Amino acid sequence: MRYSVTVGAVGAGRDPRGLAELARVVEESGWDGMFLEDYLVYQGDASEPTWDPWVCLAAMAVATSRIRIGMTVTPLPRRSPWTVAAEAVALDHLSEGRFVLGVGIGDPGDPFMPRQPPRVLAEMLDEGLELIDRFWTGEPVTHRGKHYQVENVQLTARPVQEPRIPVWVGGDLLVPAVRRRILRWDGSCAYTSGRGITPDDVRRLLAERGSADGFEVKVSGGDPVAFAEAGATWWGRWIPPLPVAETVAIVRDGPPRR
Repeated sequence: MRYSVTVGAVGAGRDPRGLAELARVVEESGWDGMFLEDYLVYQGDASEPTWDPWVCLAAMAVATSRIRIGMTVTPLPRRSPWTVAAEAVALDHLSEGRFVLGVGIGDPGDPFMPRQPPRVLAEMLDEGLELIDRFWTGEPVTHRGKHYQVENVQLTARPVQEPRIPVWVGGDLLVPAVRRRILRWDGSCAYTSGRGITPDDVRRLLAERGSADGFEVKVSGGDPVAFAEAGATWWGRWIPPLPVAETVAIVRDGPPRR
């Protein structure tokens, strides 16, 4: 089991410079990863400044040398797949192969989300992921899909990681379409709506997967030991927007004792 913290890039001390310093403390304190939420207006509330999380990740990458960094999750339907593909490769190189791309359909409260029903957002997510995976090969891409079209476009910068940057899928684990999407990619950072995720949820997901073969399952809450026994590979601590000193104190306390 590995341990991570997740924060939003919002408020005092969570600008790029502040999050770089926090990432350094995360690494020093024995955690294995630090992940950001992807908002431009944090949870739709403009009362505190929100900082571009992708720029913050770049600052975190150069401030650390060991921990995994990444986004859990970026709302892919709000962004162009080719931009995400290029930014992810740049972060993978900047971090020397420590970047994780978490994706989802997005928060309905996000003011910049396309005004589309969840079914359409899910189509955009799946089609966008297909494009990103193809762009990462460095080969020319022609795609004439329902939501995106490109003609013989090539992004020649390739990821450090092989066969690709890990893609973790978020969303409600109890929704069959979300489970199918998770199982097509490299990991899960999903939740369960209305209740916390349980070790039995993890067991069922891995049973559907059939083979672990590097598949990652990130959970939060509950007993890390019980989750590890169920097959989860990451346990995460979400830290809400708090004063800098309180956030640092939580981080310095370190991950749950093994």
